[in-house]
Amino acid sequence: MREEKHSLRAAALTQRSLLSRSESLTRSRLIQARVLQFSPYRLSRSVALYNPIQNEVETEAIRDHALVTGKNVFFPRFGAQDSLELINVGSAAEFSPGRFGIPEPTGEGRLTGRDRKELVVFVPGVAFDLRGNRLGRGKGWYDRLIKKELGEATLIALAYDFQIVDTVPAEEWDQRVHYVVTERSVVDCRRIAEQSSQVS
Repeated sequence: MREEKHSLRAAALTQRSLLSRSESLTRSRLIQARVLQFSPYRLSRSVALYNPIQNEVETEAIRDHALVTGKNVFFPRFGAQDSLELINVGSAAEFSPGRFGIPEPTGEGRLTGRDRKELVVFVPGVAFDLRGNRLGRGKGWYDRLIKKELGEATLIALAYDFQIVDTVPAEEWDQRVHYVVTERSVVDCRRIAEQSSQVS
């Protein structure tokens, strides 16, 4: 399965890298606009976002909207033992270069139990399938974070339409997302997974 994941990741990253900057921004705008009308986001009290790398879907419009509308906004930062922690952000200026050159929040306000209620987490990824299986960057950072701290959160992947594939190989520790939002659609992965299990 590791080789299968490696091959899929390499192919998906190559396809994503072929997007021009303007094409990436155009598609990202469409995806973010769809999110801003999506009820799980609109009803959330807290949101966790990511800063994109390597042509990942942008999150700036969601961040700005969430801040203006009074939501609690969190971004990941590397903590001890190579783990991610979610840190509160009050403005677009509260970042500094972190590991791998990814901007990380500079504050100290960590996610609390109260923040976990009505929390929506936007996760990056390389490839997804309709059942919500996710192929990440390959280090398992988000899988560990979700399992440890975000069990009650709604997990939403932001992806270009071509990142949805027939099957993503999944191991027992891999965490599924609940929705995938692309420039063309919103996929309800839990509903599809339920339907598939009923058929089988």
